[in-house]
Amino acid sequence: MFKSRLHIFEFKKTAPDFVFLASKDGMYTYSDLDRFTAFFQDILIRKSDSLKWPVAFLSDSSDMMVFSIAACWQLGVPFIPLDPKLTQSELESQISELSPSLIFCDSKNRNRLQGDDVIHMDENYFINAFTFDPRNSDIPNPVKFDRNDVFGYFFTSGTSGKPKIVPLKRRQMHSAAKSSAKNLRPDPNHFWLLCLPLNHIGGISIILRSLIYGTGIYRLDVFHEEMIKEFLSENSRFQAASLVPTMLKRLLKNPLFRTHRSFKGVLLGGGPSNEHLLKKAVERGIPMISSYGMTETCAQIVANPMLVPSGTYTPLTSVGKPFQANTIEIRDEHGKSLPMNESGLIWVKGPQVFDGYYPEKDPESRFDKKGWFNTGDYGHINGNGHLFIETRRVDLIVSGGENINPFEVEQAIEELKEIKEAAVIGVEDDEWGQKVVAVVTLSNGVHPDLDFIKEQLRGTISDYKLPKVLEIVDELPKTATGKIKRKELKQKFSNS
Repeated sequence: MFKSRLHIFEFKKTAPDFVFLASKDGMYTYSDLDRFTAFFQDILIRKSDSLKWPVAFLSDSSDMMVFSIAACWQLGVPFIPLDPKLTQSELESQISELSPSLIFCDSKNRNRLQGDDVIHMDENYFINAFTFDPRNSDIPNPVKFDRNDVFGYFFTSGTSGKPKIVPLKRRQMHSAAKSSAKNLRPDPNHFWLLCLPLNHIGGISIILRSLIYGTGIYRLDVFHEEMIKEFLSENSRFQAASLVPTMLKRLLKNPLFRTHRSFKGVLLGGGPSNEHLLKKAVERGIPMISSYGMTETCAQIVANPMLVPSGTYTPLTSVGKPFQANTIEIRDEHGKSLPMNESGLIWVKGPQVFDGYYPEKDPESRFDKKGWFNTGDYGHINGNGHLFIETRRVDLIVSGGENINPFEVEQAIEELKEIKEAAVIGVEDDEWGQKVVAVVTLSNGVHPDLDFIKEQLRGTISDYKLPKVLEIVDELPKTATGKIKRKELKQKFSNS
């Protein structure tokens, strides 16, 4: 049965010469990871009062960061990934909320924090790790770890308010890895491309899944369009990649871009599926897996199955069905279950769903008495059980008594050749309650006016969804994972 196979993935010793990590800086094996883990444990024993206390990382993406996260998982040490883009006050606030025993900083961020509990991950740190003698180290056996132990504390993106703290447990990661493996798993000595930030569950889950499977990671500091095109189209060692829609859109701008024959699939997440974008990908034979998840569900919890040819599926804009043992429901604002094809709030329940925000007595808990979690996202389920993501509750625009899905309007605007990207928000208005404001970047330098945009959109979307204000900007504000910072846009254009 698959359950026993999952134990083999994690608890059978991976061949020491199998590749664990590669990047432009080098290639490392699982033997290198064992040595680093022993080195990391030695630091904790000397510097920390307990291996059970969480440690924090303040670092950009790096090989050291990947090794450190992997070592924490191997040692059963909970970790806190901090975003280097935080302001100093935000950073200090997050640290005080969780009080890590040690904070590991890379060279770029070393001057932001002071004290005996701050460890500098500089060049010497990495050299020392790989010259460390592990023979006298007593590395714990992962099979002895309690699956209810927290492996990490994650801050939500905070696009709509103050970030919340999500503690994730080992059993939730195991469940997520087991489900994902049924759909997409590289072979040993092959790569899952990692170009997502390492302070979010999306990027970190690639590391942890790879550890559980005994497979390899190829890490990029940032999304490097030309390198990724080459990797996915020509290098047979690359078998999987996690991308957000913005990344996929940039890759597909090259009409010659295809993936090679041995490539298994692109896991696409981070927002509602764009039908035009997906259609373009599958027409080129690129195997796609649209998915839905969040920090609170340990990354993807709903995904389309990997089918052949080219991983296509119907209907194209669906994100699929929930992973086995997880369930979803669509409910109205009062918590009443809705029938198929009716839009409402998405509720989830299952082994991947977290147990609650930290601290435990969180006044904003969104669980009902039966353990269902209100995601805050809107969607519907069709007659075949496929989920369709529409919008987040906080992003829904109510104008003149009508509900408007901003993503639908954005898609329509982005079909215009003059528009590069669009973000649609609702701002307070005395007459309408909220009015639709379109914030756009331009593709060719031609400045269209509002009347032109409205005329082009008529017949594509209903008149009540047409923007009442057009704002042109050089760049849309986004999180590290490519999500638009709608709260920031609302604050900026609230008087439009």
